[in-house]
Amino acid sequence: MFQVKKISALRPDSLKEAGILLEEIPAQPVLCNNWPEQYPYSPLVQFRIAHNDQEIFIRFDVTEKYTMARVNTDNGPVWTDSCVEFFIAPDEAGYYNCEFNCIGKALVGYRKKGETALHAPSLLMSSIKRYSTLGTENFEEKNGNNRWSLLVSLPVHLLFRHNFRRLSGLQAKANVYKCGDHLSEPHFLSWYPIDTAQPNFHVPQFFTDIEFQ
Repeated sequence: MFQVKKISALRPDSLKEAGILLEEIPAQPVLCNNWPEQYPYSPLVQFRIAHNDQEIFIRFDVTEKYTMARVNTDNGPVWTDSCVEFFIAPDEAGYYNCEFNCIGKALVGYRKKGETALHAPSLLMSSIKRYSTLGTENFEEKNGNNRWSLLVSLPVHLLFRHNFRRLSGLQAKANVYKCGDHLSEPHFLSWYPIDTAQPNFHVPQFFTDIEFQ
């Protein structure tokens, strides 16, 4: 079971400092290319994750050939841009998909099998703190040796279909992804492997066990 370390000094209003604190966490590679024949390109992606009992902090570090940030609103189609994603299932009933483009625009939904996704309301979305090394302005696709980092802070109440008051001791299932559906070289990478015929991240049967320290 993967342990999400508790670092009490993490603060959502100081994400640059939080990024430094996360340096003590071993980086996890997102390198499973589950569909190499259709989508052979694999950018370099890793993440670090920790919590302070009230927020989950995730730092994504990406090196890729194409980078794009067209989506300019929360709960928009961020997966079409350069996108990183954290999916978490606190129980067997359903799961949350938390998705971010490279400038921090976010999409958060809750899904149960066979049901339409329920998106987090705007007030909850505004509680997500984000810091991107690319800033916050939209841009068209850039070609080159593009490197960027995104750090996000997800408050426990973002798990809005549950009533968690704290994260310590919580056991769940999760996976982490990198994609870019509308990039010149689309790609679909995962932290833990997925066994489906076509790219699909909405498959909680392929999540791995995690526990918040």
